[in-house]
Amino acid sequence: MTSDQPLRPLYTSSQAARHLGVSLATVRRWADAGHLAYYRTPGGQRRFSAEQLESFMTSMHQPMPVPVGAPVPDDDLHDHRQAA
Repeated sequence: MTSDQPLRPLYTSSQAARHLGVSLATVRRWADAGHLAYYRTPGGQRRFSAEQLESFMTSMHQPMPVPVGAPVPDDDLHDHRQAA
């Protein structure tokens, strides 16, 4: 097989864990849950591309849908009960 594109490195589960700053068990859980995309080698081992790891990291840094510290409806109800 010939290709003009250079081969992109693939990371082992341990290397992916170091890259993401989490434990090997966490990478396995995320991969098994479908949160982290990966390839399987013919021997059944997981391999992660740099693009997959970067995409995952980007998705984890999305802004919160509700600003931190914003009141939650139950909090308002709780405050009223305390004042009574």
